Amino acid sequence: MDRQKFGKLFDLGGRTALVTGGTRGIGLALAEAFVCAGANVVVAGRKPDACAAAAAHLTDMGGRALGVPTHMGDLKALDALVTAAAAEFGGIDILVNNAANPSAQPLGEMTTAAWEKSYDVNLRGPVFLVQAALPHLERSSHAAILNIVSVGAFTFSPGTAIYSAAKAAMVSFTRSMAAEFAPRGIRVNALAPGPVNTSMVRNNPPEFVAALERSTLQRRIADPDEMVGAALLLTSDAGSYITGQTVIADGGLIAR
Repeated sequence: MDRQKFGKLFDLGGRTALVTGGTRGIGLALAEAFVCAGANVVVAGRKPDACAAAAAHLTDMGGRALGVPTHMGDLKALDALVTAAAAEFGGIDILVNNAANPSAQPLGEMTTAAWEKSYDVNLRGPVFLVQAALPHLERSSHAAILNIVSVGAFTFSPGTAIYSAAKAAMVSFTRSMAAEFAPRGIRVNALAPGPVNTSMVRNNPPEFVAALERSTLQRRIADPDEMVGAALLLTSDAGSYITGQTVIADGGLIAR
């Protein structure tokens, strides 16, 4: 390992990263990191104003950025997102499926509307977005897909079974995608955060948030920026021999 090669391990210069749910929380932290690493960044989110604000923020950081309002439950919108990203920057090298819907209903009380809303955003949307972006990823010499899942995929999940099961399914899709896309030069991995200080966590009752803090070995909730290191490893040349894996970044929740 010489110094020049070492210096390029996390260099994303000239590459384009597409981040869904990229206007806040973990998605915005990853988008900022990609800009810092030299990538062009496309952020997608439901709200046009939030997309514009995120793109302006990333541009102020010195990056080239585009915001595209997108609902993950709308398959036509996913095609339009891919088309806009490729038109602006000439292709897609990195795809991060981060957008999520936190719908939660107890087993025995689930509604079909909640089921459909959750699975459209948490499962169907990410899978079909990958499919839409596949032609561009195949043309990249550094193609990487990162699916943001959850430690809920590996734990007992009373009350949040819809969400956790969708994330568990994305873990399975990650493995299958890795196997199917490896001959095309595309790596596919997942990142499973534990409790992170995002609106999804903050919107819970204080006693629930306190229980989340106690659930980890580190006895705290992570900052979104703490997901950056693992995400950069899995999407840069530093992780060139890693595919089909799920990296758990949970402060020791699963181990506990």
